[in-house]
Amino acid sequence: MHVVFLHGPPAAGKHTIGQKLSELTGLPLFHNHLAVDTAKSLFAFGTPGFNRMRATLWRAAFAEAAVAGQSFIFTFNPEATVDPGLIEDLCQIVRERGGTVYFIELKCSPAAIAQRIGNESRKAFGKLTDPELYKALDAKGAFAFPPLPEALLVVNTDELSADSAAERIAQAIAGAGSVRAGT
Repeated sequence: MHVVFLHGPPAAGKHTIGQKLSELTGLPLFHNHLAVDTAKSLFAFGTPGFNRMRATLWRAAFAEAAVAGQSFIFTFNPEATVDPGLIEDLCQIVRERGGTVYFIELKCSPAAIAQRIGNESRKAFGKLTDPELYKALDAKGAFAFPPLPEALLVVNTDELSADSAAERIAQAIAGAGSVRAGT
């Protein structure tokens, strides 16, 4: 059982690349906003109730997948409302069942973020789409997060299309331990 843990700033292409990677590998995509949107249906973003509910949903998804031996792709935006210890908890859930978490870091320039943040595709998920709000939140430390575990691969999404990025990720994971559809 493997988790491909795509992480990066807003508008780095996590969902788009995750979809392309899912098509290439046959692995399902557990997009971060599935839990975010569920928690937001009851609580305002960043409130204690929201944070607990999102963490519970993530833990449940990782645990059920690990028990079933279901590999998947997960997207994550490192930001200050997430308890940093949660990432180790999620990894431990996978490792306890003999699985592996492959961290893949997506990077992009501030100029690319500014250009992409208002894209229509982001609006469909209720994502942050206001460039000025993004800048204000960033200046206040909203995206501050301790370093994640070492990435198997770092992808600069300024330089690669989503298709090319997904292909590189699939190759890196195949080389690290072969991920097959449905495993």
